[in-house]
Amino acid sequence: MAGRYDSNPFDEEEVNPFAGQAGQGKKAGQSNYGGGAFYMTNPASVPPATSRLSPLSPEPADYNRGATVDIPLDNAKDVRTKEKELQAKEAELRKREQEIKRREDAVARAGIVIEEKNWPPFFPIIHHDIANEIPIHLQKMQYVAFTTFLGLVLCLLWNVVAVTTAWIKGEGPTIWLLSVIYFIAGVPGGYVLWYRPLYRAMRTDSALRFGLFFLCYLLHIGFCIFASVAPPIIFKGKSLTGILPAIDVLGDHALVGIFYFIGFGLFCVESLLSIWVLQQVYMYFRGSGKAAQIKSEARRQTMMAAL
Repeated sequence: MAGRYDSNPFDEEEVNPFAGQAGQGKKAGQSNYGGGAFYMTNPASVPPATSRLSPLSPEPADYNRGATVDIPLDNAKDVRTKEKELQAKEAELRKREQEIKRREDAVARAGIVIEEKNWPPFFPIIHHDIANEIPIHLQKMQYVAFTTFLGLVLCLLWNVVAVTTAWIKGEGPTIWLLSVIYFIAGVPGGYVLWYRPLYRAMRTDSALRFGLFFLCYLLHIGFCIFASVAPPIIFKGKSLTGILPAIDVLGDHALVGIFYFIGFGLFCVESLLSIWVLQQVYMYFRGSGKAAQIKSEARRQTMMAAL
């Protein structure tokens, strides 16, 4: 039979966490009370737990808390002056913009179109913008008319070249001088007299400008037909590269004759294209009812002139 004070096998075993340090505890200090052991830990072995923050740097002795910062008043005045000047300039610019806009609106209401020179691109001397200013159904006609104007420039320029070769071969300087006069007068004259009126008539649909175009374009066609023949009745015979001067100079100088025949061909093509343009513009003019409009405008202009 088990003893009275035997330990209960079902009791939980109590673990002493200081059991491993029993030998050390005795070295440090040990006292027995009723057979039990009480161990004391040496306080000197515990490291200090407190840490101090680094002290703030002392204030400089020469620091004056009551010192004031001097701000130059001149700089502030300059800033205000510049600000006022900028505001005045801004107001002036705004006023100018309003004035320009008012003038542009007045010009637009009056139907005046500002033409900016944009052709040719490398050296603008005229205003020309068919794609943006001419109605789509009239652009083809206008392009062909512009081709006839360029054709006139080419014909007169080639005429100068051919007559120059004839002058070099001994035909005299008079015909060369006349060919230069034809070129100088014909190119700006063709633009001012018939191409620009047609361009503006297509753009503004003005009956009077159509009438001016028809009158001057008939003269242009007559000149081209005359130049392609070049009879020696009005102009000096060999100053124009027509068929008659070409036949005349071909026997003496073959190269000059070839140049004259090329000029004759150019004038013929120019005449045919010009006749086609005149026909197309006249068909549009009659079909759009501009004939009656030009008559009424002509009567009104006559009455105003009489009054």
